[in-house]
Amino acid sequence: MTSVQVPAARVERWVANFVARHGGTALSVEDGALLGVADDGSRFAARLPLGASYDGPAEAAAFAAAVQAPERWGVLLVRKGGFAVARLHGGEMVESKTGQRHVQGRTKAGGQSQQRFARRRDNQARQAYEAAADHAARILADVGDVVAGGDRAAVEEVLDDPRLVHVRVHQPWLAVPDPRRGVLEQAVVDGASARIEVHNA
Repeated sequence: MTSVQVPAARVERWVANFVARHGGTALSVEDGALLGVADDGSRFAARLPLGASYDGPAEAAAFAAAVQAPERWGVLLVRKGGFAVARLHGGEMVESKTGQRHVQGRTKAGGQSQQRFARRRDNQARQAYEAAADHAARILADVGDVVAGGDRAAVEEVLDDPRLVHVRVHQPWLAVPDPRRGVLEQAVVDGASARIEVHNA
C-alpha cells in the first residue's frame, strides 16, 4: 500500500489517471471515504483532511469539492534540530513559529566522554522540546485538530505537556526534514489535501 497527499485541485486528474492505468473503476462511498475498485483488482480509498467524513455522491468531482481544510486547525512539526507550529483558518496561516535548536550529533568516542556527550545531547533535546511546547501551547491554545510530523518520539514528548492535552493528531503523519519555513508551508498544503491510500494489484 502507498499513501499520497493530493490537493483538491488535482483530485479529479488523479482519479482519471488511476482509471487510465488500471481500467474501468467502480466508485462507492463507505466509512466516510471515496472508494475506487478497478478491473485489475487495484483499489484506492480517498479521505478528507483531518478526519472529516465524506458522505456525498460517489463521484471524483463531488469528492474534490469537499476537500477543504477545516475552519480551525494546526500543524506541529518537531525534530531534534527544531520545531514549527502553526494555527490555521481554512487554508490561511494565522500565526506560526519556527525555531532551531542546536542538538549535538552522535560521537564515536567511548567510555565516560561518550556518557557525558549523551547526557549533554539529552539535555539539549529536552530544552528544544520545552521551547516547542511553550510555543505550541500558545499558538494552539484554541485548536484541537492538528496534523503532525517529524520525529514521532519528539512530537509525543511535546504533546505530553499538560497544556496540550486538548490536541488530537490526525493522519497523515508527515515525514519532514528539520522544520524550516518552507517545510512548514509544504506541511500546511499536505495537511489540507486529500489522503489517498492505494493498493496496486
